[in-house]
Amino acid sequence: MGYAMSKDYYEILGISQDASEADIKQAYRRMAMKYHPDRNTDSDSTEKFKEITQAYEILSDAQKRRAYDQFGQAGVDQMGGAAGGAGGFGDMFNDIFSDIFGGAAGRRGPARGADLRYNLELTLEDAVHGTNVTIQVPTWVACNSCQGTGAEKGSKPVTCHTCQGHGQVRMQQGFFSLQQTCPTCRGAGQIIKNPCRACRGHGRVQEEKKLNVKIPPGVDNGDRVRLNGEGEAAPQGGVPGDLYVEVHIKEHAIFQREGQHLYCEVPISIIMAALGGDIEIPTLDSKVKLHIPTETQTGKVFKIPGKGVRSVRSSATGDLMCRVIVETPVDLNRKQRELLREFEKETQSHKHSPRVSKWFERMKDFIEKSKK
Repeated sequence: MGYAMSKDYYEILGISQDASEADIKQAYRRMAMKYHPDRNTDSDSTEKFKEITQAYEILSDAQKRRAYDQFGQAGVDQMGGAAGGAGGFGDMFNDIFSDIFGGAAGRRGPARGADLRYNLELTLEDAVHGTNVTIQVPTWVACNSCQGTGAEKGSKPVTCHTCQGHGQVRMQQGFFSLQQTCPTCRGAGQIIKNPCRACRGHGRVQEEKKLNVKIPPGVDNGDRVRLNGEGEAAPQGGVPGDLYVEVHIKEHAIFQREGQHLYCEVPISIIMAALGGDIEIPTLDSKVKLHIPTETQTGKVFKIPGKGVRSVRSSATGDLMCRVIVETPVDLNRKQRELLREFEKETQSHKHSPRVSKWFERMKDFIEKSKK
């Protein structure tokens, strides 16, 4: 035989009796935001908010929920009712709304220093092989006079009298308790009564510092090297930020890089393209011979394995891709032009210029079809 329920907490939160813990919390969050007295000025919003908070406290507690499901309100009353739940309204509020209203439990402490970025230009050779560079970074560093505390020598920060060192203060809004950053110490939990004259109580000063940066082999554009703790010093002795050295590779006179592969254009003469031969081309390490077969056409790409880049993200080394460009002779004298015209007469057959012949055939077909 069941027991009558004076209040239907499931109905109050708008959920079913088989709702999960996450469903209960989400429903309470949604309704609490709607009926919170600070957000809703309707006359019944306060009572409605108390009601949904009571429902949440019962249904979010596994033991109370079982008692409520089995015996109704009587089972809850035997356990001490809704008002005496674990933590009360204040703790429940911190759990549900800390990310919305900015509430936080415990002391925040000194802020962390800012991260910095340094743009480093490298040659392609240095990026591929790796290098060590020395950089100068303008930044905030810990004050030597006060060792970053912000207090004059012989003194030290004292516990904030407003928040008692917690960095947070509790404020009452109606029946509800909020936690906010302490206005006196701004969350640090300490105040400086006798500020350091060198840094004026900030605990840090601005200067340029030299740093040695090891660049690993294979870095590419946009890669970053992280130097822990080399960013800005934090005020009042907090944890310093990090420095990110971002790599930017200068344009190379011969090679272009795409991932692990290198690309280059190799100009060859008409004679070399027609008759073939061997040419010497550079790589980032040395020189290699590239064989040009007979009847090579412009735009042909030759691959030289293993002469690319070994990326920092892979153990494999890329290839060097050489694209040949057949260069037309320029600045010809009369005799050279006559020789070329004679050569043209000897090679007018489609046998010697198959691409030209095919192109003219396609063009002729196109013109005839367009006339119809």
